[in-house]
Amino acid sequence: MSHTTALRERLHQAGYLSDDGLATTLWLAQSLRRPLLLEGDAGVGKTALAQALARASGAQLVRLQCFEGLDLSQAAYEWNYGRQLMAIRLHEGGAQQLQESDVFSREYLLERPLLKAISSDKPCVLLIDEIDRADEAFEAFLLEVLSEYQITVPEIGTLQARHVPQVILTSNGTRELSDALRRRCLFHYLDYPQLQREIAIVKAALPEANTQLVEEAVQFVQRLRKEDLNKTPGIAETLDWVAALHHMGQVQLPEDLDVMATSLGCLLKTREDQFQLSTDRMRQLIEGRRSVGVAEKV
Repeated sequence: MSHTTALRERLHQAGYLSDDGLATTLWLAQSLRRPLLLEGDAGVGKTALAQALARASGAQLVRLQCFEGLDLSQAAYEWNYGRQLMAIRLHEGGAQQLQESDVFSREYLLERPLLKAISSDKPCVLLIDEIDRADEAFEAFLLEVLSEYQITVPEIGTLQARHVPQVILTSNGTRELSDALRRRCLFHYLDYPQLQREIAIVKAALPEANTQLVEEAVQFVQRLRKEDLNKTPGIAETLDWVAALHHMGQVQLPEDLDVMATSLGCLLKTREDQFQLSTDRMRQLIEGRRSVGVAEKV
């Protein structure tokens, strides 16, 4: 069994169905000790991969959720000013003077996700989620972490990683990332899964759901993604919808379009998208699904 196949099997056991391309890139990232940058639309399984990798390898998952305005104190470390002040007051009036180096030492650092991953006693998976939401200035700070697996704290020096973490960065492509960041990473674009793979994903996650329901629902979602929507439904939405239909007692897509409409809040998350999917258009998508089914049987 190849290394890539073995990795795919471990991910599958952890609940994540990977294709050959993704498994190969992930294996190379592990072998070369390089970060992996996953780019793709929201809902295609980027974050889920990091979570599954942590489960598959028995490692701790350390997650940094990026957002606009993210700074060093929130991402890497912060001084514990309360403890520092207490230490200073306890030494006031004492015979031994407290030196600046005494209060600016490692024990007074509060660990945020990046420092927590660097300082971990065991290998871990560091997920830097939605890096495209952070500012370019934060990207520049990340370069040291991604290339040297270390963090420099001006007051005490450079802190090296005890164990090199497996770093996975995700991006929804809302802004262009810097060339410097991309150079330090291996790259994989994660697209929506093909029909059969998405059916397999849903069956694995919802084994209790009827097979016909799963296949018809996934075909419907795949056609729906081709519509001009504000928010295209991802795999998570497919899972929610199939689970909802299953709990409603459906063993196939409902013939009653009113019943279908009541469940579409699992798929369509904006008023405009729900309004756009009229009853006639819904029927056309269903009929298209049935045409595909007939063609496949022929």
